[in-house]
Amino acid sequence: MSDDYYKMKEDIITPSHDKCEYTSCYCEENVWKLCEFIKKEGSAPLGEIFVLFISNDNRMIPLWKQKSAHGDQPMIWDYHVVLLHVCGESEPVVYDLDSVMPFPCSLELYAQHALRTDHSIKPVYHRKLRVVPADCFLLNFASDRSHMKNADGSWKMPPPSYPPISTADSHMNLDDFISMEPAVGWGNVFTLDHFLQRFVKDSSLR
Repeated sequence: MSDDYYKMKEDIITPSHDKCEYTSCYCEENVWKLCEFIKKEGSAPLGEIFVLFISNDNRMIPLWKQKSAHGDQPMIWDYHVVLLHVCGESEPVVYDLDSVMPFPCSLELYAQHALRTDHSIKPVYHRKLRVVPADCFLLNFASDRSHMKNADGSWKMPPPSYPPISTADSHMNLDDFISMEPAVGWGNVFTLDHFLQRFVKDSSLR
């Protein structure tokens, strides 16, 4: 199937890629802003929207088809965050603002080309995914952006222009979302294989 086929399967529930609020290296906040938009605009039931934190205990995970990568080489992230839309019997779709793949992209296509498989890579790079309902993410996520500062207080990468996201209870709990310890934080943690078994219909990708 062509990329255009997968793009047409989803009524886009976010702004177009070039109109999304985006700051390089702040993927968790970019996705928070997507969730905020969907909730405000009512473009999809919030119960259909999930936030995927992709990482592992070593905080070294490969993802392919990333804008920051070179050619077909994977980008090694400490973690990455994307949006997942699961709507009834339709194929789930992924919104990844850092990918060169379609926006949105069928999860089947994204799994095939961006996630690929853990079977052919070293165990230190095996991926896990924390799947967090969007309403839970909006209610609980907080980041003071301290993880993006150097020891001298300078920024590793320029922060978003809007104020840091906080809640009544926390100014910083990003590590609880990145953690792949099931007893920590919110949502459910899956191995890559178990995630694909749960959400991808094509059994050849599992």
